[in-house]
Amino acid sequence: MSSRTISTNIMLRKLIERLNKEKKAIWKRVAEELSAPARKRPYVNLYKINKYSKAGDIIIVPGKVLGVGNLDHPVTVAAWDFSKTAKDKITKAGGQIMSLWQAIETFKDFKGKSVKLMKG
Repeated sequence: MSSRTISTNIMLRKLIERLNKEKKAIWKRVAEELSAPARKRPYVNLYKINKYSKAGDIIIVPGKVLGVGNLDHPVTVAAWDFSKTAKDKITKAGGQIMSLWQAIETFKDFKGKSVKLMKG
């Protein structure tokens, strides 16, 4: 039997550790998703964020945001990683991008309605 290997990325391991310490269930869910192997982590395209969000929503992606599609309203997107085109399109639409580290600090006491967890 082989034991489960963990990520060699120290920043990712520290982030998962920090997320597990948070009280909100959404952060525990994000930690669980980030603990998966890289090939199983979600990749979310902008067209999907555009389709399932409204202006002013907070979108959390426990993986990478890709730049396929367009965004026609401003949203705040927090993710582990962003492609260059995704960053450009989000900021061009008036949205905001942030790392998951920043999101933990910024959204300490959020109410759940405007926060959405998206996965591929």
